[in-house]
Amino acid sequence: MSGFLAGLGVLTATGGAAGAILLPPGRLRSLAMLATLVLFPALILGDQWHSHQIADLRHSTGRLVALGFVGFAVTAALAYVFRRWPVLLPLAIVAALPFRVPLHAGGDTANLLVPLYLVIAGGALAVVARDGALRPAGPVAAGDPPPPPVAKASSGAAPSTAPPVGAAVSWLPRVLAAVVLLYAIQILYSEDFSKGLQNVCFFFVPFSLVYGLLQGVGWDRKLLIRILWVIGIEAACFVLVGSVEFVSKSLFWNDQVIRSNEFHTYFRVNSVFWDPNIYGRYLSLVAVVAMSALLWTRERKMLALLTALIALLWIGLVPTFSQSSFAALLAGLVVLAALRWSLRWTVIAAVAGVALTMLIVTLAGSFSFDRINIDTSGRANLVSGGVHLFSQRPIYGYGSGSFPKAYRKHVKTRKAPVSVSHTEPITVAAEQGLVGLAFYWALVVTALWTMSDGLRSALFRLSTYRAGGAVGGSAPEDALTTGGGGGSPAATGPARQVARVAILATFVALLVHTMAYAGFYEDPITWVLLAAGASLAAAQQRRVEPCPDTSRS
Repeated sequence: MSGFLAGLGVLTATGGAAGAILLPPGRLRSLAMLATLVLFPALILGDQWHSHQIADLRHSTGRLVALGFVGFAVTAALAYVFRRWPVLLPLAIVAALPFRVPLHAGGDTANLLVPLYLVIAGGALAVVARDGALRPAGPVAAGDPPPPPVAKASSGAAPSTAPPVGAAVSWLPRVLAAVVLLYAIQILYSEDFSKGLQNVCFFFVPFSLVYGLLQGVGWDRKLLIRILWVIGIEAACFVLVGSVEFVSKSLFWNDQVIRSNEFHTYFRVNSVFWDPNIYGRYLSLVAVVAMSALLWTRERKMLALLTALIALLWIGLVPTFSQSSFAALLAGLVVLAALRWSLRWTVIAAVAGVALTMLIVTLAGSFSFDRINIDTSGRANLVSGGVHLFSQRPIYGYGSGSFPKAYRKHVKTRKAPVSVSHTEPITVAAEQGLVGLAFYWALVVTALWTMSDGLRSALFRLSTYRAGGAVGGSAPEDALTTGGGGGSPAATGPARQVARVAILATFVALLVHTMAYAGFYEDPITWVLLAAGASLAAAQQRRVEPCPDTSRS
């Protein structure tokens, strides 16, 4: 594929992805989703046409046809299922988040989010089929926006009396779409165009479709509890696999970690994940979600189940020896403490804890760059190298996806064992310069603003209003009133308010983890949290029913 066509394809695909984020449900958004769905695999094939993996498939026609047939059949089946039972779409997306499938071809292995890609394709086709078959009426599938609170006009649009959402909610999709488009534009001059194209096709484009499919889901109480069950059961299964690895002192995959375990006094596990740090990240995020539910529930059975789950997650987290995962978990717990009890005392305790930790580390041994670099497996060199790259091109950087190649080419050091940045702001600064860094922080600030807007006051009203538990127990009816609502918790549903707490705390935990292990844009959990956080914040601000009860399947 020529450079011009590849660049044009990248811009077109990301334009469709931005349309999936910004456009309201309708045929135009469906066309954008469909175009994006077709373009991103075509771009990957064109870019990798002469690679060992694709060449191996091209010379094995039967295998290629079989893979294509299976992929099409699974996608079509999922589209039918999601069209028939819309509630299954958000559940399937959440369930598929942690799974990567190793694909072997040409002697190489690539770990791809194949299950999630199939779910995304099925969901997008379901939306396309729905919008092509039905007139633009109220929502009938996951991914739809909330219906208007009163009688609709013949066009299906909300009357002008419908209350608008706040500034934070309206700005979040705009900033996110701008981030996607900027990343694509900065690929055009990247020192590693192929790597940038792969990042767009494997992460930015499909995850934009995830945002589009989830941004208007009706997060009612039953759906939220089902999601809690899904991630809880999955995490318990992952801990079981990790425990078997720890007891048997044998990993299922990742030769690098296997070799590392042979030279250390401790043994790290990765369960079904490729990297112990990613496994630890997932467990820490699930633990934050479970703790969020635990702090606001009153029903004894749910209390017991959540306590057991959190204890199990701790058992699974310890043998990962992932310092970044423990830091992420602590950050999430700090947010929960601030929301559940006192913001002032939580901040004081957190600052004191950080200061005490730094003092102990300083007094315990030599506090030098070389020591830090050894303790962090060469990441200190990556940070200093990333800062050096940023200083060379501070405005526009070396281009999207260019960090590994630019680091090897321009940084005069051999001390770092790897050449992939583990600190998200450093990666963004080196690749995209001040321009990309400004959009990155704009997205982070807008997301935190959206997720926290009006949350403390809503929780205060909830604590004085309800008589039962918010999650899993007897509580006021979890539905939005269609009028009047005032400021009562019944206007947004106790479970939704607790879900907003969980989303905010989990997002902060994820953000902290990306400061030590990167993967902010490349983690689909980020995009799910953004979509769900925006949807729930909009529902609270409207004080109206966000959608029909999707729990009826």
